[in-house]
Amino acid sequence: MKRIVAITLILITLNCKEQPNKPKVTTSPSVEKAPFVWEGANIYFLLTDRFNNGDTSNDINFDRTKETGVLRGFEGGDIKGVTQKVKEGYFTDLGINAIWMTPIVEQIHGATDEGTGNTYGFHGYWAKDWTSIDPNYGTAADLHELVKEAHARGIRIVLDAVINHTGPVTDKDPVWPEEWVRTDKQCSYDNYENTVSCTLVANLPDIRTESNDNVDLPPQLVEKWKAEGRYEQEMAELDAFFERTGHPRAPRFYIMKWLTDYITEFGIDGYRCDTVKHTEPFVWEEFKTECDYAFAEFKANNPDKVLDDNEFYLVGEVYNYGISSGKAFDFGDKKVNYFDDMFTSQINFEFKWNAAQMKIQNLYTKYNQKLQADLKGYGVLNYMSSHDDSSPFDPLREKPFETGTKLLLAPGASQVYYGDELARILKVEGAKGDANLRSFMNWEEQEANEAILTHWQKLGQFRAKHPAVGAGVHKQISSSPFVFSRIYQKGNYKDAVVVVLNAKKGKKVIDVSGAFEEGSTVLDAYSQREATVNEGKVELTSDFDIVLLEIKQS
Repeated sequence: MKRIVAITLILITLNCKEQPNKPKVTTSPSVEKAPFVWEGANIYFLLTDRFNNGDTSNDINFDRTKETGVLRGFEGGDIKGVTQKVKEGYFTDLGINAIWMTPIVEQIHGATDEGTGNTYGFHGYWAKDWTSIDPNYGTAADLHELVKEAHARGIRIVLDAVINHTGPVTDKDPVWPEEWVRTDKQCSYDNYENTVSCTLVANLPDIRTESNDNVDLPPQLVEKWKAEGRYEQEMAELDAFFERTGHPRAPRFYIMKWLTDYITEFGIDGYRCDTVKHTEPFVWEEFKTECDYAFAEFKANNPDKVLDDNEFYLVGEVYNYGISSGKAFDFGDKKVNYFDDMFTSQINFEFKWNAAQMKIQNLYTKYNQKLQADLKGYGVLNYMSSHDDSSPFDPLREKPFETGTKLLLAPGASQVYYGDELARILKVEGAKGDANLRSFMNWEEQEANEAILTHWQKLGQFRAKHPAVGAGVHKQISSSPFVFSRIYQKGNYKDAVVVVLNAKKGKKVIDVSGAFEEGSTVLDAYSQREATVNEGKVELTSDFDIVLLEIKQS
């Protein structure tokens, strides 16, 4: 597969509207000065095919030309398009320090029709060949360039790992051998067994991840690799992998080998793992071991490309997991801890509900209690909208400022879903199901939504600059106005922030005696105005509802 084709204070309001006289946010690409902390990361999640088309020459491959249902075919987005935005500074200006992309492996060539019109594997979750990058997304050279350019700006790259299933069966994509997949039992989700040892939906062959039987390669892969002239190389690499690990040639270990090659070959920084609860827990322990080995190998072989001493990032999609559960996910008849020895973090499906139903004071206190106790040493990835959650926080984008504020100031890591920052509407005429969530990025509305974008940029940059925002210990100072501090310390590095919500426009006097040293000069990152701490207070006048104060750097 080696040829794979600070101390700070914030004032902010939850319900701010159009922001007059806003200064333009500008930044130069550079590695952040603060240490990068996964627990407080600001992660941008995008569908590779739906973000930006950087190469129109690869828009059609494998005769994927059937008419499809609304938003159910390839639309041209690719790896080059992501790199283009990296180079333009779009992610840097947004305060993004990691990009998570949907799977880029070669997808099934045919289309399915399950009542929504013909659908191609534009989303990346219908693998045909894990060892190849789908040409609709780009090439190995494109991925190398993306990682290089992102890392130069302190941005990590997270890919998406699917071990649970192959792509559907079509006229162009025969089913894999029976010793590889099951197709007869569909999940009923009423207990552990009926969630794991079954197919997620009809016509989605389920990898026999429980098997330890030695199996031969699927004949369709053998035929494909021989036609591409790389069969001998792939077999030699597989032989070396199984000799090193001592694993049986069972289905899951083939796939683990293929996925970890993206670590050793390209130096990616993490994986978001798909359909975690539908696969046996021991599979994820084994996968973590192989990922850690591959990451260490990459660092040893490429010392000049090592960003820091962080471990390989693994975030799990345990569908419907919520932070309230602590480490355990409850299947009804069985509880499973997917954190210890498996995942760095879990996607938090609960956050959008908490954000809508709880007072923000209670929301942040709850998250601090969980993260600093039950989940100490681990993390959660909060989101307001995503690619497969049919109940986003704000589908019609009526509250884009509130969405950004609640998400980007919350304890934990934040997941910005592509278009959150540009109020991309999540209801599309004629679309069915999750297609509503997956429209092409609304670049044409960027200028009209510049005030919203600026809001997300300022909060995002602040979060990226200060690990305390997402990873610090939260302490409420007052409830009205809502004032709290966050403090993060690791080794000799210490970062502290204080946040005040619902600031008044005009003159503001804030008690900062517990956070800022007397005589310190602070900068409001929102209005670009300075102030001095006098008798434990900061006096500031601005036309904004939001103030972001930080110690001015010399």
